[in-house]
Amino acid sequence: MRVGITGHRGLSLLVEREVRVLMAEAVARHDLAELVGISCIADGPDAWFADAVLDAGGRLEVVVPATKYRESLPDWHHPVYDRLIAQAADVHHTGMTVSDSAAHMAGSEILVGLADELLAVWDGEPSWGPGGTADVVAYAERSGVPVRVLWPAGASR
Repeated sequence: MRVGITGHRGLSLLVEREVRVLMAEAVARHDLAELVGISCIADGPDAWFADAVLDAGGRLEVVVPATKYRESLPDWHHPVYDRLIAQAADVHHTGMTVSDSAAHMAGSEILVGLADELLAVWDGEPSWGPGGTADVVAYAERSGVPVRVLWPAGASR
């Protein structure tokens, strides 16, 4: 089973803890010997999911939206990003250079195209900007990829 991830960044510690529990439960539902997690490994749900997949014994594939993507992530996340990309069984690239909303959406489209299922850490609200979580969910639904929303009851961004 190939499972992709999309989700809101910048969540509170309380919401993060609850989302991590939901992720662990979602990962455990799969045959771990066959599980491939697909992630852009940004800070937040992307990296949490990648760690959950690796911790469970699954394989990780990474989608890099742009050659300058790592530079666009918070400095404190760089060691996590570097560790996860080094553990990836495969890395996919969009061929884009600038890490902007177009590149992020292109990366998400590749991710969805590689996935049998998409996990979405999503509050159900529209995206704050182009290429956000809601846009990725809509793209997956249009593409026929099932979406499982992981959002704690009563949580907010």
